[in-house]
Amino acid sequence: MKSKKIKTIIISVLLLGMLSVGCAKNESSDGFDAEREISVVARDAASGTRGAFHEIMGIIQKQGDAEVDNLVVGALEFDGTDKVITAVEGDKYGIGYISLGSVSERIKAVAVDGINPTVENVISGDYSVSRPFLLLTKGTESSLVKDFLNFTQSAQGQQIVTGMNYIGEAENSVEYTASGMSGTIKVAGSTSVTPVMEKLQEAYTKLNPEVDFEMQSNGSSQGIKAAMDGSYDIGMSSRELKEEEASQLNRYVLAIDGIAVIVNNENPTDNLDGEDITGIYTGEITKWSEVK
Repeated sequence: MKSKKIKTIIISVLLLGMLSVGCAKNESSDGFDAEREISVVARDAASGTRGAFHEIMGIIQKQGDAEVDNLVVGALEFDGTDKVITAVEGDKYGIGYISLGSVSERIKAVAVDGINPTVENVISGDYSVSRPFLLLTKGTESSLVKDFLNFTQSAQGQQIVTGMNYIGEAENSVEYTASGMSGTIKVAGSTSVTPVMEKLQEAYTKLNPEVDFEMQSNGSSQGIKAAMDGSYDIGMSSRELKEEEASQLNRYVLAIDGIAVIVNNENPTDNLDGEDITGIYTGEITKWSEVK
């Protein structure tokens, strides 16, 4: 009877050992289980960040005369940068993409094809996941709108741009002198451009306190539309214009921005191949264990 008990204990210990070894193969010491499904987080369809990222990464494909966005069914789609950050921050197995200027300690920005997402690497062209920040107007701008646009391109304006980890043209910019103008400027569009636009507006109104701004942060597509139909003075876009849009609008490059691919801080992944990113976002890769 005693030998039977001993055998039972030994078998139980062996089974537990086998189970723990099996789990260890897929789960790192910090509890990250690579066999869990990847939580794919994307921006909403109106987002310029989405348009630029999906085009660069080949998620959008040409089919005949149409462009098809092959984003995986079931992906979480959010209408703002902070919502993407919050989703990835709260999900150990999440992946998302945001403006390089919005990267913080809340999440981890990974290298793409071995290149880290930094301002220096975007400038050199080594980090290719980048897009322009555009300010758009239609027809002849008012004197007030022209003055503000001049400020955004000035040494003071571009110092704000570069101070927020975007790439500007500060070296070629001239000093701005307060105009003393008054009135209201209406601005709408990209949620990615919004943070730097808010800083520019704040600095401009300190110099010109009689100027007010009305702003809606509602996505690049809405900003382009608002500029085209004249309901707003300035549209903000974080993607390039389509041919039809470009033919109707004045285009000003405010900055160049990298798009960072982000994961949860508990994810051990530090680098992703571009092919794997595309595979994740199109549903060909569903688990972290399938990433190279």
